[in-house]
Amino acid sequence: MQGFLDAASLLDAGPLQFPRRIERLLWHLGFSQVDNIDGSGDEGGDILAELRGEKWVIQCKWKRRGAVGAEAVDEVNRARDHYRARHAVVVTNTRFSPDARQRVATLSRLGPTILLWGGADLTTSFDRIPRRFGEVTPRPYQADALQALNSDLDSAGRALLILATGLGKTVIGGEVIAGHLRRSPHDKVLVVAHAKDLVQQLERALWRHLPKEVPTRLLTGDTRPDDLSGLTCATVGSALAAARFGYRPDLVMVDEAHHIGEEGQYDQLLETLGQAHQLGVTATPWRGDKHDITLRLGAPSFTLGIEEGMRRGYLAQVDYRLFVDDIDWDVVREASEHSYGLAELNAKLFLPQRDEAIRDELASAWAATRNPRAIVFCRTIEHAERLAGVLRRTPMWSDALPLHAGLAKRERQSRLLAFRSGEVPILTSVDILNEGVDVPDVNILCFARVTHSRRIFVQQLGRGLRLREGKERVTVLDFVSDLRRIAAALKLKRALDGDGEIETLAKVTPSSIDFSDQRVAALMDEWIKDAASLETAYDEHRLQFPDAFGPQE
Repeated sequence: MQGFLDAASLLDAGPLQFPRRIERLLWHLGFSQVDNIDGSGDEGGDILAELRGEKWVIQCKWKRRGAVGAEAVDEVNRARDHYRARHAVVVTNTRFSPDARQRVATLSRLGPTILLWGGADLTTSFDRIPRRFGEVTPRPYQADALQALNSDLDSAGRALLILATGLGKTVIGGEVIAGHLRRSPHDKVLVVAHAKDLVQQLERALWRHLPKEVPTRLLTGDTRPDDLSGLTCATVGSALAAARFGYRPDLVMVDEAHHIGEEGQYDQLLETLGQAHQLGVTATPWRGDKHDITLRLGAPSFTLGIEEGMRRGYLAQVDYRLFVDDIDWDVVREASEHSYGLAELNAKLFLPQRDEAIRDELASAWAATRNPRAIVFCRTIEHAERLAGVLRRTPMWSDALPLHAGLAKRERQSRLLAFRSGEVPILTSVDILNEGVDVPDVNILCFARVTHSRRIFVQQLGRGLRLREGKERVTVLDFVSDLRRIAAALKLKRALDGDGEIETLAKVTPSSIDFSDQRVAALMDEWIKDAASLETAYDEHRLQFPDAFGPQE
């Protein structure tokens, strides 16, 4: 392999993937906070990064042949002003024209010199950079998971990892891939996921696990490289098309493996690539259609859930409060006299919750949290827009923004970057942040919606569980309007209370799960004996109520 900056490989990369090669180079060079902003409206900059506390902006110019001219220098100069960066670079896989170099000399009289990196410079940089960047030291449970996965892959050719969000399933998957390539450096590896954004994030996350000699690329509807050596991260449809044309990787990793169904593209892909070793990773193995993913991938090789992760101190502790002040006690008194299904009971039992009440409780949690950063999960796009407007009327949240699929991709990316940097302290979201988004600074989650999906609930809760320096706990405000959500919280509470046999590694105050009305806590504990069963029950499910149970005065 020639590595990810080989001239022929860069030519095959094309204009869409060339900036990603430069992203990877920046990580090897010691840059941090590397963000790809390439696309329409990027103001002349493709990548933003920091080095020793100073901001850099990079303009990437891929060319099939010929030289890059002075206009690229002017573009990055404008981008430097727009992004308030101190340093600017134009980089190309070919070379620069004399007028480009003259333009650099002219502008250097007005500010720091704009750097020009040509194809020859990239070759020199590749020779000088370390083989890897960053250190990957698996935690004890990650080492156990690696051993179990490799054992199953060697013996059965397939393996399944179930690991709660925040515990590093991509780290473990990356180490499985790294180990495979150490043993067989010329093998092809495929990492597949259901969405293009997730595929892009996976490629970035896997760079630090790989030596510089292993090239990586994207295979999506937008990018179809000819060379699929090394590691390819692909959407499932594009991977299936390549497999039908003869692409045969030696190892396949399916991220978010709960998307594997009894029929469909995943099933066809894994059947076509049946000779490859197959690894599935997921935090949420449950599917709405009840299909069992172990039929394809085998029994889980290793499992570590949210509850045990928190008890061991590997996830943030949770201060979880269920707001049940909207319970209609008249319905409680009638419940044992009627055979209500879940959907009907939910509709009758919970009164509508006002956005202003959500705002007030959020303000209380905000005041009690150091360096607060919050995500509010909403019901619909309209609700996210409306609630963001309600929050903006409070001065400390004047920058609150909604984040949802109704926004253009560039705007979604801009808002997420602003949230990560702290410029925007709070987002109101609809599902966008469920999968594949790393926001470890979040320390307040607010459920202003209800979901009947156990998987979505766990994914959204996981957004706040990732530990970070200075963060040891997350506050969760849950405005409940479904008994299944209460069942999920009760299940979590019972698991965390546990039997004390699991050693707690973190010396912090343990998690708490409380009801705003203790009468409801007593009622629900009585009603919901089998929380695990009710959590995934359908609308028609009927509870067995006590003969007489109502509000206690």
